[in-house]
Amino acid sequence: MLKVIRDAWIVTQNASRDIVRGDLVIEDERIVSVGGTYKGSADEEIFANGDIVMPGMINTHTHIAMSVMKGVVDDLLFPDFLNKTFKIDSDRTDKDLDIGTRLGCAEMMRGGTTTFVDLYYSEDVIAKATLDAGIRGVLCWCTLDEQFTTQKGNPVDNAKRFYEAHKNLRKIVPGIGLQGVYVCGEETCHRASEFSKEKDIPLNMHLSETRGEVNDHKRDTGLRPVEWLNKIGVLHENFVTAHSAWLTLNEVRLMGQAGISVSLCPVSNMKLATGGVAPVPEFIDNGVNVSIGTDGNTTNNTLDMFSEMKVCGLLQKSSRWDPTVTNAQQLLDFATINGAKAIGMEDSIGSLEPGKYADVVILDGKAPNLRPLLMENMIANIVYSASSLNVKTVFCQGDMVVRDSEILTLDMENVLAESEDMWRSLCLR
Repeated sequence: MLKVIRDAWIVTQNASRDIVRGDLVIEDERIVSVGGTYKGSADEEIFANGDIVMPGMINTHTHIAMSVMKGVVDDLLFPDFLNKTFKIDSDRTDKDLDIGTRLGCAEMMRGGTTTFVDLYYSEDVIAKATLDAGIRGVLCWCTLDEQFTTQKGNPVDNAKRFYEAHKNLRKIVPGIGLQGVYVCGEETCHRASEFSKEKDIPLNMHLSETRGEVNDHKRDTGLRPVEWLNKIGVLHENFVTAHSAWLTLNEVRLMGQAGISVSLCPVSNMKLATGGVAPVPEFIDNGVNVSIGTDGNTTNNTLDMFSEMKVCGLLQKSSRWDPTVTNAQQLLDFATINGAKAIGMEDSIGSLEPGKYADVVILDGKAPNLRPLLMENMIANIVYSASSLNVKTVFCQGDMVVRDSEILTLDMENVLAESEDMWRSLCLR
């Protein structure tokens, strides 16, 4: 099936970061051409008339099924937040995981996100709901030492079974996760890391999120978390570490040498008041690939990558007293092509180029908050002025999942109604 988006401002995010005015052509799953005027006919045509077309964004760290838990653990001290979250988590059912995933997918694709990295258990339930929604899920089954888990059986074995059952599904990328050094001993880290390398799949891990985590680990092992992971030989390029705010320059260098990616979660870190600001300029200088995640809806409380881009930049500028750090182009890179690199998919997604999957977002170029709109200010407008409400239409791997702000793939009336029931069953106890 051939689709043409006509007369758009196309923010390609290619190697030259070209912005062109013209048509974007999609055949089945992939982009055929970018720019110029397409002379042929198509099965479907969208007349953009100066709207912005950009790559679908990539959220590299979240817990999507927690979307039904908004507003239940707000404004708590971090230990109290953890205790209440873990209690609710232990009582969850497949039904509320399913509704949470559908609600989270709806929020993300309505906001221009076409790929997300999830870290949770029961990823088989999450995979089914994600398939129905029609966006891409990089689903990292959470592993930890058996003594700390509520999972049945060994978590690493569970992750391996999940991978084998889901490795050939369209738009599902099964991965593996590590909860964090505070519940993952050397054996668990080794088994998860080796499986990630063996299957060449992403490994998502909470790392150096809080000062307490770092101090406790150094007290117990004599080493900071990154130093310890490096010493036991588990760091490699498939790692996507979340938060990573409490680091020394030596740890940053070790991460760069290992080819690691980080997923910045600035809103979550600020909301939980865990302190610390991820050393983004040092990451860039030392070859660490920087991407952006929202974290879950209990700690953010949105999955809005436009908001996350802007806050990420403002936090870096404010904390450094330097308005030149993390410029608009870098922030858009974090949310698109760098996110694709983090999950090993930079050859397939993250930019609008012929041969890549058609993960495409159309923004309303007539929205007042995006005007005046010229090539010279377009990237800044996307990063500092746009919001999820500007998203009109979304394609993921050639499939239209949002048209004129309406979600096409899910029964939203049912999802929204069920989400309230799930909140009551989980949180009013």
